[in-house]
Amino acid sequence: MSYIELTQNISKNLMDLRAGEPEVMKGFGQLSSSAMKGGAIDEKTKELIALAIGVANRCDGCIGFHVKALVKMGMTAEELHELMSVAVYMGGGPSLMYAANAIAAYKEFTAA
Repeated sequence: MSYIELTQNISKNLMDLRAGEPEVMKGFGQLSSSAMKGGAIDEKTKELIALAIGVANRCDGCIGFHVKALVKMGMTAEELHELMSVAVYMGGGPSLMYAANAIAAYKEFTAA
């Protein structure tokens, strides 16, 4: 699986939803912007939290979009590995499988 292709395909498919349900998508966009803006917790930390939740919830799309954002924010492989250990701790064996996917996404986005 290519996380670059996955995120591109999801974005394309969301365009249809945006056209059909503009208010829902606008609301989700506002929720995302509000939740992820820096405050007492900085933006990078919030992205790290979102990635850990995405792994624990077994969401490949979440992994792709949050790893992509974190690579742009300068996430290191060491940060990713520590984060994945917490996600695995919280989500058990299934999260371990998705932690491996997050590592693959990181490698793909850092190479791009």
